[in-house]
Amino acid sequence: MTALPHRLIQNAYVVNDIDAAIERWHALWGIGPFFVRRHIVMPHVRYRGQPSQIDMSAVYVQAGPIQVELVQQHCDSPSAFRDMFPRGTEGFHHVAMIPDDYEQVLAHYAALGYPVASEVRTASGRGASFIDTRPLLGHMMEVYMPGEGIQNLYRTVADAAAQWDRRTLRIEVDPAR
Repeated sequence: MTALPHRLIQNAYVVNDIDAAIERWHALWGIGPFFVRRHIVMPHVRYRGQPSQIDMSAVYVQAGPIQVELVQQHCDSPSAFRDMFPRGTEGFHHVAMIPDDYEQVLAHYAALGYPVASEVRTASGRGASFIDTRPLLGHMMEVYMPGEGIQNLYRTVADAAAQWDRRTLRIEVDPAR
């Protein structure tokens, strides 16, 4: 099968405490501001083909040309995050992309033997899939459905970092956005 071009846009880490992780990341690299979405509700979640739910918080920050996401799962529901990191553990989880053709990328990975571990959708029907590429890469791949909302998130985080005056470390964002 022919390789598909990928534009990798994000590295994500599972953390035990997003507030402590913000402090740690800022102290180490001086990056900011950190956009914080607490207790995100995803009304449509499928984990390994079965309906599921997840309670998570996420933080987004720009680090040069790539965005970093810090994820904290608050519940013990099975998930792509818990597949790699049981409660109390943390580390590198996934690389993300926004392809032109979402279904083509999912089919490409499926044909290579890498299944969708989890699919999350917002109320608007947009979302992403986590592909279990651990045997190939040692981490998951997140494939976003292309759309205005996700593009705006990435643009907002990058623009804020470029103009950051270092006074505001955290920007709390409505989790419904």
